[in-house]
Amino acid sequence: MMHSNNPTIISMIEDMTDIRENVSKYIALHDEFEVTQTFESIESFIHHVDVSPKFHCDILLLDVGLPGKSGIEGIPDILTRVNGVDIIMLTTYEEEEVILKSICAGACSYISKKSSLTQIVDAVRIVKMGGSYMSPSIAREIVSYLKVEKIAKTPTENSLTDRQNEILRSLAEGKTYKMISKELFISVETVRTHVKKLYKHLQVKNKAEAISMYLQGKVK
Repeated sequence: MMHSNNPTIISMIEDMTDIRENVSKYIALHDEFEVTQTFESIESFIHHVDVSPKFHCDILLLDVGLPGKSGIEGIPDILTRVNGVDIIMLTTYEEEEVILKSICAGACSYISKKSSLTQIVDAVRIVKMGGSYMSPSIAREIVSYLKVEKIAKTPTENSLTDRQNEILRSLAEGKTYKMISKELFISVETVRTHVKKLYKHLQVKNKAEAISMYLQGKVK
């Protein structure tokens, strides 16, 4: 693989000394990377950046659970101070809520600390090339979460469209098709079509049954 003459500058925020040293030393073994600074907390990182105006890093490895401000809480401060930095979360947290909060806050990738050193370097390399990376176990969590969300958002058996609900409510109030058409600025035939669809959706045979379900709160 061809690499540019200028190494990618890596920094790291990790409070566990052994992890910080092992990961940073392994990354530094690769000529394409240069690990310039490591920190134990968001606060120490921010202080260093504030007193060192010329500080720069291309990629920052960031833990979530840190003493003081958490990694997620620190992301906005980091992005404000270090232009163009790509943040990779490197953490033990694999809960979908934490993952999504990190990504929404501005992280571009999420790696489990269960990953091997080789996998971590591969992830850094992918980010260097402009991509994003998620550990397989992390990606699976997100896929499972999205599936649950999709199911949760799937219309229930008795759910109607907003327009159908509007028409059914009007029918329950005793309004005729003609009255409804004038109020909603649609034709009587369109009203009739909506009514047929809502009958079919609710599995009822007539207006009385539909209105009964509506008044009993069985329609959503």
